[in-house]
Amino acid sequence: MSFFSTLSHRIRRQPLAAVGIVLLAIFILGGLFAPWLSHYSPAAIDLTHRLESPSITHWAGTDELGRDTLARLLYGARLSLSISVTVVAASLALGLIIGGLAGYLGGWVDTALTTFAMNTFLALPGILLAIAFAAFLGPGFLNLVLALAIGGWAGYARLVRAQVLAAREREYVDAARALGASGLRIFFRHILPNILQPILVQAAIGMAGVILAEATLSFLGLGIPAPAPSWGAMLNDARSHLFDSPHLVLFPAIAVAGAVLGFNFLGDALRDQLDPRTRLEMGL
Repeated sequence: MSFFSTLSHRIRRQPLAAVGIVLLAIFILGGLFAPWLSHYSPAAIDLTHRLESPSITHWAGTDELGRDTLARLLYGARLSLSISVTVVAASLALGLIIGGLAGYLGGWVDTALTTFAMNTFLALPGILLAIAFAAFLGPGFLNLVLALAIGGWAGYARLVRAQVLAAREREYVDAARALGASGLRIFFRHILPNILQPILVQAAIGMAGVILAEATLSFLGLGIPAPAPSWGAMLNDARSHLFDSPHLVLFPAIAVAGAVLGFNFLGDALRDQLDPRTRLEMGL
């Protein structure tokens, strides 16, 4: 079977996965090539052309300060992508460490980490924790990443703990332990590669949650400070022009929805692709 026929078969079997990949491709390429896709600066003010509707000159119109909306959308995609990747990487690293220790060592270590760390953070809504820490730390890229990572690591830790608890009882782990392998070698060589499937799926879906949380914090004025372009800040600025310039709300809302849908569809596709039983049922 040729490459194109295989690709066509997969698209027919997983149309939402194809939609997700297209949406993410637009999202990623738009952010990476923002300087070439729009020759306007996202922070350049031009009061003589404020609140213009979409036109040949400004494809997505301009905001109340005359800034090009398309340029701000493209640079906002770059900002959202960098924040989502950084937050998920930090949350996943912390979750792997804490969840791995709790699941592999068990005993009082598991009780302490699960009861007093994971359950405490999971008992509070993640977005409220992020709002509280962002308000305490103040606006800024690093502070925003820290606030979102603090609110999101516990979910990854709980998933890792559950997977490690199941994997450490398998025969290949007992065989490695009988051969004298160290705990670190057993975890990184035998356990971690076999629990990556649900972690990757959770990370892809977590990207969508981070984009939505970042937009929420920026909408509340707790995200990246102006004049940096953020989709949430764009929505906040557009509230007073909802009826006279609806494009100011429409385009950033579509951008947020498209990015979130893209990552959710990608997570579903990864789950179907990495699960052998699902692949067999779908004929992949």
